[in-house]
Amino acid sequence: MDQDLIYALEIMGKGMLSIFVVIILLMIIITFIPWVTNLLSKKKEDQ
Repeated sequence: MDQDLIYALEIMGKGMLSIFVVIILLMIIITFIPWVTNLLSKKKEDQ
């Protein structure tokens, strides 16, 4: 019984960690989208 609980907590921890990693990656991507679009629009204006 104790070993099953340890396995369950290990799987749950990996799942929670992966969820937080994906959320952080999405936040980073969403933060850089305006920066990239501004950079591209400035290049178009310069041409």
